[in-house]
Amino acid sequence: MNEISQTSPNNEQVFFAIRHRLKKGKRNLQQYERWLSKIMPIAASFPGHLGVQVVRPPDGHNEYLIVVRFAGIQALEFWQRSPERQQLLQEITGILDSEEAIDIKTGIDYWFTPPAVGKHPRRWKQWLVTTSVIWPLTMYVPPAIEPLFVKYPQLGEFGIRQGVLALVIVGLVVYLIMPLYVRLIAKWFFKS
Repeated sequence: MNEISQTSPNNEQVFFAIRHRLKKGKRNLQQYERWLSKIMPIAASFPGHLGVQVVRPPDGHNEYLIVVRFAGIQALEFWQRSPERQQLLQEITGILDSEEAIDIKTGIDYWFTPPAVGKHPRRWKQWLVTTSVIWPLTMYVPPAIEPLFVKYPQLGEFGIRQGVLALVIVGLVVYLIMPLYVRLIAKWFFKS
């Protein structure tokens, strides 16, 4: 049976992380790559699919991490239980070294999910990384959306203005910047 760790409200973007450990051998890696090129466009055609990231194993290793984003838990479950996915999974059972491990997380939870069991970022690194992302946004986002407040003065009123700024900054951080940034600095970030 699959290992499933699930924390996900019904209306929030969901990250569907799948770990596949392959049996040793170049032929298995090649077959898996062909399989990926087959399954990714099929998954992308499902409603609510927002994108996929494949983290390939370094040389000498055989574990793939595939992170698929969905608009919500219902969209994820529709894909996860689909006959298309079940059939495609059957195609790789012979090259998998173990059952696939599945982890389901929501937006902010996935920022600091370690790449492997036992590796957790230090609190000070989380603080530093978060500050290094939010600080520049607090300098550049307000002037960038100032024309919006000029065009719609009611949005520029105290309280509403700060809410709009918070929505834009947090949206950029959660959905765009942080997932890419953490992957970029992962080697340092998850080092003990």
